Amino acid sequence: MTKSLIIVESPTKAKTISRILPKEYEVLSSNGHVIDLPAKELAVDTEKGFTLKNMVIPGKRKILSQISKAAKDADRILLASDPDREGEAIAVMIVRHLKIPEEKVFRVLFHEITKKGILKAIENPGRPDELKFEAQQARRAIDRLVGYKVSPVLWKKIKRGISAGRVQSVALRFVCEREKEICAFSSEDYWLIFSHLEAGRPPVIKARLVSVGSKRVGGTKNRLSDESRALEIQAQLRKESHSITDVQVKKARRSPAPPFITSTLQQDAARKLRFTAKRTMMIAQQLYEGVALGKAGTTGLITYMRTDSLRVSDDAIEGARREIARVFGPDYLPKVPRAYRNRKGAQDAHEAIRPTNPELSPKTAAQYLDKDQARLYELIFKRFLASQMVDTILEKTRVSIQAGPFGLQVAGQVTVFKGFTALYEEGKDDETNGGPSLPPMKKGQELTLVDVEVEKKTTQPPPRFMEATLIKILEEKGIGRPSTYAATLDTIQKRNYVIKEQRRFFPTALGMGVNDYLVSKFPRLVNVSFTAEMEDQLDSIAGGDKTYIETLTEFYDPLEEEIDIALEDSETFIWGLTDKQCPKCQKPLQIKMSGKTGEFLACSGYPECKFTSNFERAPDCSIELVREKEVEERCPQCDSPMVLRQGRGGPFIGCVRYPECRGTLPLSTGVHCPEEGCGGELVVKRSRKGRTFYGCSSYPECKYALWDEPVSTPCPECGHGVMTRKVTRDGEFLVCPRKECKHRMQVDASD
Repeated sequence: MTKSLIIVESPTKAKTISRILPKEYEVLSSNGHVIDLPAKELAVDTEKGFTLKNMVIPGKRKILSQISKAAKDADRILLASDPDREGEAIAVMIVRHLKIPEEKVFRVLFHEITKKGILKAIENPGRPDELKFEAQQARRAIDRLVGYKVSPVLWKKIKRGISAGRVQSVALRFVCEREKEICAFSSEDYWLIFSHLEAGRPPVIKARLVSVGSKRVGGTKNRLSDESRALEIQAQLRKESHSITDVQVKKARRSPAPPFITSTLQQDAARKLRFTAKRTMMIAQQLYEGVALGKAGTTGLITYMRTDSLRVSDDAIEGARREIARVFGPDYLPKVPRAYRNRKGAQDAHEAIRPTNPELSPKTAAQYLDKDQARLYELIFKRFLASQMVDTILEKTRVSIQAGPFGLQVAGQVTVFKGFTALYEEGKDDETNGGPSLPPMKKGQELTLVDVEVEKKTTQPPPRFMEATLIKILEEKGIGRPSTYAATLDTIQKRNYVIKEQRRFFPTALGMGVNDYLVSKFPRLVNVSFTAEMEDQLDSIAGGDKTYIETLTEFYDPLEEEIDIALEDSETFIWGLTDKQCPKCQKPLQIKMSGKTGEFLACSGYPECKFTSNFERAPDCSIELVREKEVEERCPQCDSPMVLRQGRGGPFIGCVRYPECRGTLPLSTGVHCPEEGCGGELVVKRSRKGRTFYGCSSYPECKYALWDEPVSTPCPECGHGVMTRKVTRDGEFLVCPRKECKHRMQVDASD
């Protein structure tokens, strides 16, 4: 009997496959990469053909030893790491390092972790793809050269510990340039005019003014920007009779979106589920690698989640069509299965992201999944089935109305047949609809005027990027690969280049400074077209049209020249300077970054002047110092007034004479300590690990402490003197902190 060794990346995937295959198959996991570039050196020899100094990752020798031992006993080795560039690199490096005979080695690609998918892959083995491996090594070398050659320039010129990256620096540029657009934007007021009219049957319609005489008004190019003129038209309209001059009714069709690829899954999960790209990919990996489905055993629920292809197997399409016919009936099934075209440059190595079993409904699967897994599976399932359903049919109505010299219009739509929207609709970044439903109307009909409304509007700057929109523009411009987007967005946040507020990215002063410097000194590196072309060149290596050395030489020679010029430049690059002056010494104030408290203002004359202040940004991006709030307490050291401050350990009360006097007091919550006989108050404190907690001001005599914010509300269940505030997705709650009670009650929003 032939004995086979299967090598995969993930322990979870290894367990799932082991349960599916018979005993003559041994399945081992590499736990990701086992061989890579060392972490603390460049390891790219630019003088000798960009040779890479790959070595065994610390802690992975034991894994390699296990694989080596099993490989000697096996008749054949099936390399089943992920079906992408990184997976190819893992496979090839293991074979090369262990010097496994070539005739024993085969490459299998598991696009889905199901019995059918695994057996099909094993029946059709190939050989390791050396060209795809070369493309991965080229990508690794380029990223290492950027990281280890450009980042030290940033350390010298800007700040230690920051970094540049081939994809991350372009992503940062998008965010920073959008911020500059917003800051430069000048808002203007304009007015829209609506006639509210009755047409004999409800509802009342709201018709918008679109022309005065032969002149169009109300569009983006001909806004009413004079309020007095708008009020004048309002008065005139109130005197005019309104009659219908035209009614246009048209049928329209909406087609479903294609099944998910990596980037569209990340975008829709961000819009609909509020998942970050990183979270989406983590949960998708779990669904791909396998979930225990009770008596049905462990199986993967979705196909491989790192893909840019819209291709779907015939079996999967047939399964989807059977399920659509069963649940919705034949009217929802197109006569011919739908096929979708890939965008230009798609690698088409894998299918689109879809459920492995279209008959496993989200409701059935949910009993075996956690909440987030169930939500993501439902999203993937519905998108896939909807992609094989018929169009939605709409009826769109546009009514033209004349009132003396004034022309008005109102549009509406109704759904005639739901089609695919009976199951799923694609999320949108800016929710819009096709207009309200309208009462029956006909040409020549006289309408009854209810009122004329003048509505003030203000032009808005372009919106800041959300995760979904930033991923969308990266994909549209060909920057990076969808599989790297989650890591890219994570990196620019970890580096404190951007912060996320209300789901939108704001560049920090540090991020703006790094971007300005890179644009100035390394324009090629952050050039959108150049970065997109770099991806094409990596694809050319994988396709055999270009060599590793040729690509690296073309990339590195100009980069080396830019690095030399940047290092020779003696000019000091100061980032974060503002137009505000230090109130103590009149030098410019500079925005600085603290890992604990975020951005703050500091005097550029530091260390001679140690003035600091918090600040706020106005809508026009100007900054204003936040005046420190005085409190009633006096300094315990010098009896001077004290103010509320924000420090590394959280909020506290400090002396106004700082740094001459360093007197401080903890910030009180105003809640009395509930311990019997204690007269202290609960104050805000910080643990050694930086976590905020609430402890008694009489410490160490009283050691009462809470992790959650205390509230002066006695527990109605046990009578304990305080409760704690907890905020969850389900709302705000008060919870008794006593372990033996834990009484919980929801806070009314009106309170």
